[in-house]
Amino acid sequence: MSDHNPYETLGLNESASFDEIQDARNRLVEEHASDRKRVEMIEASYDAILMDRLRMRQEGRIKVPDRIRFPEKITPAPPAVAPAPASKAPAWLQNLLVLDTPSRSDVLWPATLFAGLGALSLYAPGLALALGVGVSLYFLNRKEHKFFRVFLLTLVGSTLGIVIGLQLFPFLATPLAALSIDSNAFASWVTLLLLWLISSFLR
Repeated sequence: MSDHNPYETLGLNESASFDEIQDARNRLVEEHASDRKRVEMIEASYDAILMDRLRMRQEGRIKVPDRIRFPEKITPAPPAVAPAPASKAPAWLQNLLVLDTPSRSDVLWPATLFAGLGALSLYAPGLALALGVGVSLYFLNRKEHKFFRVFLLTLVGSTLGIVIGLQLFPFLATPLAALSIDSNAFASWVTLLLLWLISSFLR
């Protein structure tokens, strides 16, 4: 190494920063990757510069930046997390459609009652529907004891069931007429099915 200056080999001067030295070394190694002797000379020059810098630091001739001496003092700022927008809806409305994971008996027992009411709706759809509303109120209220919410869910379910049933009936009128099922009975079935789903799988 006595016949050439390691800084000149890397194309640098002695005031070059550590980052500049490293960048020059990486660039030259990449450029001369096919020339093994040239790469060895670059690596030897790089090592010689590092040793020279280390000796100068030990002698106090180079000040080591604080970011290198005390890296633990420089902590990255935590990522800014935008606060979630505050919902203006009341809590009972936010939690209106909370799904439940019922046990088998919590599904089958209401299903049996609603199936019986479905059979009753063939003869008295209005009575079956009224009883279905009562059954839905009972099973929903048994879970949470929040009667206003239970009443609201049952009311919405009943209204939707009747509307959907009456809207679907014209498309199924021919096969249903063959079974002697009128629009009231069909709407009652759809409503009872919806009330069963609400009372079993919502809380």
